[in-house]
Amino acid sequence: MSEVKKMTSSRRHHLKSLMLQIAADWIEQEKKEVELAKEAYMAENCPSPDLSGDQAALMEICKKLQQAIDKIDEARYDTEAKVQKADTEIDDLKLKVVELAGVKKPALKKVRMSADAMLQALLGGKHKVNMDLRANLKQVKKEVKEEPTEAVGDWRKNIEDKADRKKMFETS
Repeated sequence: MSEVKKMTSSRRHHLKSLMLQIAADWIEQEKKEVELAKEAYMAENCPSPDLSGDQAALMEICKKLQQAIDKIDEARYDTEAKVQKADTEIDDLKLKVVELAGVKKPALKKVRMSADAMLQALLGGKHKVNMDLRANLKQVKKEVKEEPTEAVGDWRKNIEDKADRKKMFETS
């Protein structure tokens, strides 16, 4: 069994602040490196123009700079068009993947809700709906039918009555 020692909150906060300081230092260092890389690129590819000379020489330098700007703009436009085309292809492929995979329906969750609460959620709070259907029914009183008790009497008596009738038919 390995015992895991818990770190105190003050120690945890101290370590967290140290990590944040180190990360901030790294970000600053990265910014400086990017700035130095920009300066090195500019010094290599764009030497400072020699502005000493007459007006014709300055006009020639301006024309060269304008041509360089035009080339760069064309290259930028071409790369933007390529990126846009690639983005549309990626979106189309994502749609195809979704179509091939099909839309998966999430599993339904069991909800304990009364019918009144369900209708109120569907129709909104403005409508008052009562799902107590028994309240809308009419009250009907049951009529108790009384059967004559004479007919249900003693079975022996019924047999004697039948015997008397039999005698009546025999005598006649």
